[in-house]
Amino acid sequence: MSEAAPLRPTRWALGGPRNGGYADRFAQLIAEGADVVGEARLADALVPRGATILDAGSGMGRIGAHLRALGHRVTAAEPDPALVEQSRRTYPDLPVLPLEILALTPDALTAAGAPTSYDLVVCVGNVLTFVAEGTEVAVLERLGSLLAPGGRILVGFHLQQGPATARVYPPEEFAADVEAAGLVVQQRFGGYDLRPVDDLYAVTILARP
Repeated sequence: MSEAAPLRPTRWALGGPRNGGYADRFAQLIAEGADVVGEARLADALVPRGATILDAGSGMGRIGAHLRALGHRVTAAEPDPALVEQSRRTYPDLPVLPLEILALTPDALTAAGAPTSYDLVVCVGNVLTFVAEGTEVAVLERLGSLLAPGGRILVGFHLQQGPATARVYPPEEFAADVEAAGLVVQQRFGGYDLRPVDDLYAVTILARP
């Protein structure tokens, strides 16, 4: 059997040292007692108690750890080694798979002792604007393939003023990619507090038809 082709480098990986401020900024905010779990509050409202949740692109673990503390069964996935190390140090009870989204195959999840289907997939914090160029539809397809019946995907990213190494992802292009991935938009908001749609940030809830 031939080996799978290597995955293309993500925009995050290509950003290199320019990404360094992310972890430091959130570590400082947490140390100061700032509210850094707005995404998790919305995620928690979308599922029943004890739901199975995948935090795809979990960063330093702040969202997955909060959801786990609320009693959900959370699997985090983060490919950046420095963020994986920070996550495991800061939130030792949160299981983190050192994998990017396209590597989250059923075989890989099973080998790691993680579920292969989820009530909710959380993909926030600009994750979709950092995936490898041209892989957006494939990433959305993979996330959709991991949904349990009735499961949903919570997505959030900047439309303007996002991170310097991320792409700009216009709403109409995102909507086309969602459709191409076989998913549907259930709801869209301008923030995790459910404010109306604006042109700065997009929060979208996706599902399979």
